[in-house]
Amino acid sequence: MKKRNREAASGIRLLLLRRRRMQSRLRLLAPVVSAVFGVLFLLFALFSLFAPIPISRNELPFRRNSSWSIGLDVQPSADRGVVFRVPAAGGSLGHDMWTSRLSKFYYGCSNASAKFSRVDVSTQRNRYLLISTSGGLNQQRTGITDAVVAARILNATLVVPKLDQKSFWKDSSNFGEIFDVDWFISFLSKDVKIIKQLPKEGRKIMAPYTMRVPRKCTPSCYQKRVLPVLTKKHAVELTKFDYRLSNKLDVDLQKLRCRVNYHALKFTDPILEMGKKLVERMRMKSKHFIALHLRFESDMLAFSGCYYGGGDEERTELGALRKRWKTLHIRNPDKERRQGKCPLTPEEVGLMLRALGFGSDVHIYVASGEVYGGEATLAPLKALFPNFHSKDTIASEEELSPFSSFSSRMAALDFIVCDESDVFVTNNNGNMARMLAGRRRYFGHKPTIRPNAKKLYRLFMNRSNMTWEEFASGVRTLQIGFMGEPKEVRPGRGEFHENPSSCVCEHPEAKAGGHLGSILPGRVGTEKELGSALSTVKNTEQADEQPGEDEHDWTDMDYSENENGLQGKGILNLTDSDLGLLSKAEAQPELEEMFSD
Repeated sequence: MKKRNREAASGIRLLLLRRRRMQSRLRLLAPVVSAVFGVLFLLFALFSLFAPIPISRNELPFRRNSSWSIGLDVQPSADRGVVFRVPAAGGSLGHDMWTSRLSKFYYGCSNASAKFSRVDVSTQRNRYLLISTSGGLNQQRTGITDAVVAARILNATLVVPKLDQKSFWKDSSNFGEIFDVDWFISFLSKDVKIIKQLPKEGRKIMAPYTMRVPRKCTPSCYQKRVLPVLTKKHAVELTKFDYRLSNKLDVDLQKLRCRVNYHALKFTDPILEMGKKLVERMRMKSKHFIALHLRFESDMLAFSGCYYGGGDEERTELGALRKRWKTLHIRNPDKERRQGKCPLTPEEVGLMLRALGFGSDVHIYVASGEVYGGEATLAPLKALFPNFHSKDTIASEEELSPFSSFSSRMAALDFIVCDESDVFVTNNNGNMARMLAGRRRYFGHKPTIRPNAKKLYRLFMNRSNMTWEEFASGVRTLQIGFMGEPKEVRPGRGEFHENPSSCVCEHPEAKAGGHLGSILPGRVGTEKELGSALSTVKNTEQADEQPGEDEHDWTDMDYSENENGLQGKGILNLTDSDLGLLSKAEAQPELEEMFSD
């Protein structure tokens, strides 16, 4: 028993001894552990002090200075420490971005006046006018519209126009496969007599005399150049008929243009029905949506002569495409960009829209062919606006199959969706952009945004030296006058198809209230913000204001040739040699407008 007690006591003493040794060791380790934790805390504090501000989920960083940007990295400016962060939200701009605030004061008006004679009085027998259109769908649309007016000027019967089936687009569609031909003839029956084909002479259809008129030919030009030929030959076909009628006509002829373009030219039922489906599907996704005519395909970039940083590969590819226009001058890409003649990149379009107040939740329908650079080029735009749609994504291949082999029919579907969109954004001033801008003005001044590319260029190139707020304020300021508001463009300025001022009337209260057409697109910003954003714009602006010898827009030149060449020659004395000279004089090679669709 005593032995057991001694063993127990010995065990207890051993445990107590081990406990004392453990406590002694812990006392020795405590200062070391404290020192380690102190050093770690100090390192964490220093890291927190010098680390950049964390990016919230509502902000997206983007690479700056490169208009070919597809990255998502941010480099702060070395001199100012500026970090350019693009917010996901559009922000509150103090007004409804989806409507024009002054549209209620204006309406489309294209009825003929009482002095506009009826067709049975104006049309002369044995005068038949034919035209061959040129280019894509919307370029051809300008030709068809002007052909009706030309027939009226010549007091001739118009034969349903022939569409271009041989140019770049290689579309075999005829007039009746795109437009409702019976509606076209019926709607204009009080203005111009229209037939589907030339009558027969004996057993054969009449053979028309072929000629070409200058661009921007005035009514006097038609009467001097075409009327004598028409009187002698009875049937005349005007070839490559696009922009062959003056921009400046009397009011009744301008209103006839509007009746043709906005009422008589109606797409066929299959095109209208498919277009309606596309619009309905966009409306199911969102109450409002933007339609964007991106126009960043290889042919557009090649024609523009611009450069987007793709190196030798880009220069080689676009240079080879550019050779198809033999009469194009060699252009300085940097100069073209400074002059605002280059389309914005998809990223730049996205940044502009975000600055104007459209957030990442906005749905965008993109009307475009195959974008140069593919998905890599589109990536920044899709990052800004992930709700990204096209006819190919909202319609099945089977649904599109009746149209997919015909470029003009596919373009017609895009035309319908863009026309019905709440906001239409164009990335160039080509034919589709002009046509839709004019149409949207006529039917209620729906917002139509056209980038002020000449001024925005400098802002984009210098955005690494400013904050997002400064950049956004600059964009909103520079876009004043480019938002599709009433009276942004003076009557008579620009293409009539883009600015149909003779066909847009004011309600009396608009005149009484003295409402202005150009309105600031939302909050513009403080004087400090604007000064920083716009100083680089103003510094180089004067140097770019002087146009070079090769910078004239030949599509805007009114006919100004000597019109006295046929004076003194009676109509009946016009010889076949005279006709030959007229025809040959107009057969000079011309640029094919690639800004069509």
